[in-house]
Amino acid sequence: MKTAGLIGGMSWESTASYYRIMNEEVHNRLGGLNSAKLIMYSVNFAEFDAFMAKGDWDSAASTLIDAAKRLETGGADFVMICTNTMHKVAPEVQAAVCIPLIHIADATAAAIRTAGVKKVGLLGTTFTMEDDFMTGRLKTLHGIEALVPDKPERDELHRIIFSELCQGIVKPDSKTALLSMIKDLEDKGAEGIILGCTELPMLVTQDDIKTQLFDTTRIHAVKAVDVALEPAP
Repeated sequence: MKTAGLIGGMSWESTASYYRIMNEEVHNRLGGLNSAKLIMYSVNFAEFDAFMAKGDWDSAASTLIDAAKRLETGGADFVMICTNTMHKVAPEVQAAVCIPLIHIADATAAAIRTAGVKKVGLLGTTFTMEDDFMTGRLKTLHGIEALVPDKPERDELHRIIFSELCQGIVKPDSKTALLSMIKDLEDKGAEGIILGCTELPMLVTQDDIKTQLFDTTRIHAVKAVDVALEPAP
């Protein structure tokens, strides 16, 4: 079994989900007392909140590169950034280490293509919904069109993520607002919905809607297990 290197803490609530899902998945596949081999570097999310507020993506990249190098030195066979938004600087992180970076958009795209879906709604932070590191990669590399909510809804979802979910707060009114955004995306032709923020599964699950959800947290964590359990060449 390969050793996964997780860059977590963005936020710690969703990172805890990665740890749980990966260990459950390894146990389900291998049984017995088997669990995931992993190394975690958990950052202080307040620092990244400040970077984002200033648009200082260079500092965000530098901090993540340092974390990735520490994981590589510690024996990780591959690295994962356990959040969607920070994949904005994933190319810089990958370029700085010799081990592979498992990109959350590629893992999600594989799940979408397996489901036979070509047009999805994308929900996440304003950075994830408005920049092209997610929508552009889905379109260019995987032929998947991603729709996003209108500007007022994007801003409200961003507020919910940072002011509530990243602080462990789950409000019924926010769930209602998110379900309304999903309905609007469905009406625009979305055949599936990407929960493109690793905190969003705290608010909405597949039981809440009929349209297929693509939970990037679970997809990314399961992909890590796939890679970890690949037979040696």
